[in-house]
Amino acid sequence: MPARHHSSAPPTPPRAKGSAKDPGPAPGARPADAGPPAPERPSAPAATAVGRIPVLDVRPMVQHGRRPAKAVAGETFQVSATVFREGHDAVAANVVLRDPDGRPGPWTPMRELAPGTDRWGADVTPDAPGRWSYTVEAWSDPVATWRHHAEIKIPAGIDTDLVLEEGVRLYERAAAQAPEGERDVLLAAVEALRDQDRPAASRLAGALAPEVDAVLARHPLRELVTASEPLPLLVERERALYGSWYEFFPRSEGTAEQPHGTFRSAARRLPVIAAMGFDVVYLPPVHPIGTTFRKGRNNTLTPDAEDVGVPWAIGSPEGGHDAVHPRLGTLEDFAWFVQRAGELGLEVALDFALQCSPDHPWVHKHPEWFHHRPDGTIAYAENPPKKYQDIYPIAFDADMDGLVKETVRVLRHWMSHGVRIFRVDNPHTKPVVFWERVIGEVNRRDPDVIFLAEAFTRPAMMHTLAQIGFQQSYTYFTWRNSKEELTQYLTELSGEAASYMRPNFFPNTPDILHAYLQHGGRPAFEVRAVLAATLSPSWGVYSGYELCENTPLREGGEEYLDSEKYQLKPRDWEAAEREGRTIAPLITRLNEIRRANPALHRLRNLHFHHADQEAVIVYSKRSGSNTVLVVVNLDPHHTQEATVSLDMPQLGLERHESVPVRDELTGETYYWGRANYVRLEPGIRPAHVLTVLRPSNPQIGGSPTR
Repeated sequence: MPARHHSSAPPTPPRAKGSAKDPGPAPGARPADAGPPAPERPSAPAATAVGRIPVLDVRPMVQHGRRPAKAVAGETFQVSATVFREGHDAVAANVVLRDPDGRPGPWTPMRELAPGTDRWGADVTPDAPGRWSYTVEAWSDPVATWRHHAEIKIPAGIDTDLVLEEGVRLYERAAAQAPEGERDVLLAAVEALRDQDRPAASRLAGALAPEVDAVLARHPLRELVTASEPLPLLVERERALYGSWYEFFPRSEGTAEQPHGTFRSAARRLPVIAAMGFDVVYLPPVHPIGTTFRKGRNNTLTPDAEDVGVPWAIGSPEGGHDAVHPRLGTLEDFAWFVQRAGELGLEVALDFALQCSPDHPWVHKHPEWFHHRPDGTIAYAENPPKKYQDIYPIAFDADMDGLVKETVRVLRHWMSHGVRIFRVDNPHTKPVVFWERVIGEVNRRDPDVIFLAEAFTRPAMMHTLAQIGFQQSYTYFTWRNSKEELTQYLTELSGEAASYMRPNFFPNTPDILHAYLQHGGRPAFEVRAVLAATLSPSWGVYSGYELCENTPLREGGEEYLDSEKYQLKPRDWEAAEREGRTIAPLITRLNEIRRANPALHRLRNLHFHHADQEAVIVYSKRSGSNTVLVVVNLDPHHTQEATVSLDMPQLGLERHESVPVRDELTGETYYWGRANYVRLEPGIRPAHVLTVLRPSNPQIGGSPTR
């Protein structure tokens, strides 16, 4: 990152020469009435890649600064840079965070992250949504340089008077720029340095007093200040990072008299979802479904008259992406459903699938939006070995502008009915530039609208979709089940990728039933719920997860038998609760723990600890005084015993400290130190979710201990 040099504050950008109306003289041109040419002057020095004090490799940086790094309001993240200078004089650095109005906040001092690395960092916290920026300033620290020399020379009696006089002049300069209320502290240091009635060591000590250090830390004397170019930062609302999602099909929530559910009948499920602690209700497409090539149960090509079709096969004579399936109700019913959810503290996320059934109005109105084969037919969608005969994909290059305009219109249509979150189906099968334009257009006017990318695809595409605007992303979490896989993947997600890609962990979806759940039974569902809810700030489940539904269509596959994508799937929730066939109490408790612990609202604070068994994974999250420590048995079949070795400083503790920790799943309290024994039994105690307490914490009273 190029750097800029200035003496104190960042310089005003130079004005552009000329304009569209006044381009100025052409290079080398001279006015007609000019006299003889002036003697040739030395050319100005060429621009350099570094400033007076190099400030390099500023991070986070997304797409070389072309796209903003991301945060949410109140989220703390680290800004780092490589800072150094010639010779041995002291160098220092700070971060300047500017709010959406361009106002600089108090600059944040940086520290060298590891001695001798020249890598400096500081934590910053933007406090409101909007488009911010951040800059790293590096500078020569003459006071620190003088102190280093003085602490060597004065005890050795080398140039004592000269060294003290140098200190006097530096401290006078520092006092002159300090605020009036703090100037006297530095002037007292000046008097101490000048006091020839005191020994030299005492005079020096007066300049090194703690109160002097405190003032200089707030108001340092800075020379040769060099600033990096400002980098963009997009700060969004907290739901972009943190939340619990619940996916369900309203059409399956019918009655005995009317099996096909409506928005009105499905709303009966909302209080239960809210009681489980979810924040977002995610609905698959609610639009009319085509009949041409309609799929039957279990993806057959021979449907009967009762088959309801796939919600993602959007469009029929009743309408397209801006219409509601008539069997679900009306637009007014949908708006009422959204309002009812809001009354219960739930946001509604709506699936946005940019594809069509052969019966969609676009097929005839906009034939240029589809790829026509030589025989005039339109190719249906495929994802080998899967075939989607009932769905036409969109072709984008014939009329990109028209598709952008129509997509934004459809999204704003649903926004006008209360939707502020969209789960986008298969965005990786559409051009990246298309989404950049659509999301940019929507968020310019409505920055609170959130887009979740459902892209299970190659890493480059997933990361780029996040960089160009998607606020959240599906991930590979479903396929990461071992300790090594989880540790490596979460280290990636919580590292530099966290500056632009926010994961949403779903253990299952209507499309994906992983073998771990198929063969692990209820204990596997419990384990994956604990992991998803505590590793990621955003997590979600597809309806039926709480019932541990795990029957595949075929062995070796990941599709459900009797998938809800192709048929109504009524569930007897009350019977499941009576018979104890639900893990809803665990899910509820996990969401309660999440809400009560700010550390679980963040991603970048994840840290892994050591356990001497491969089936046991240990990690922690810390935010301020709140620290959560999680220990999980990844083996759903066998009890595991292990010794957990904690990185105590990462927990904000001394290495040999022993503190009480409360298991938020059971209410039990233990005393843990650097090494701890655990025994985790599938189905009984699959995990510990521990909050670190302090001995003075009144909540400890009355808790059992071991």
